[in-house]
Amino acid sequence: MQTAPLDFRVATVADTERVVALMREFYAEDQLVFDEARVRRALDALLTDPRNGEVLLWLNEAGEVVGHGALALGFSLEQVGHFVLLDELYLSHAARGRGRGEQALAILEQRANARGVERMRLEVNHHNELARRLYLATGYVDETRGLLSLPLAERLRDARG
Repeated sequence: MQTAPLDFRVATVADTERVVALMREFYAEDQLVFDEARVRRALDALLTDPRNGEVLLWLNEAGEVVGHGALALGFSLEQVGHFVLLDELYLSHAARGRGRGEQALAILEQRANARGVERMRLEVNHHNELARRLYLATGYVDETRGLLSLPLAERLRDARG
């Protein structure tokens, strides 16, 4: 059976509640901490300033929103300037399969390329082997690096006592 091409639209501030709900589902599934206040601040910065990136809403054949993808712009000397971070890619369970993940990646890559960047990066959790296989099968390269993070706000708050 041939699957209809995945459709999308760019999210706007009017979509905030819908995107927050999708993010809540995605974070629960991917075992990420969902801090709604922080999520809303970050999402607002992305939706109100296209220089930061964009959020795409995935649409099924009936035009219903079935997921989202988020691109964020970054800068790195090693990456020779700006790059796009594929920050989130989520399809609801009902929308998965039939090549939709590959279609979503292709759309995101085209959107990133339109920004004139030469590299797209992403993070994938170690426990999410299905996503990792998808990314590797579509040409992403495991650079055999570990990602380290430091929560600065917590550190500075703790230092102030």
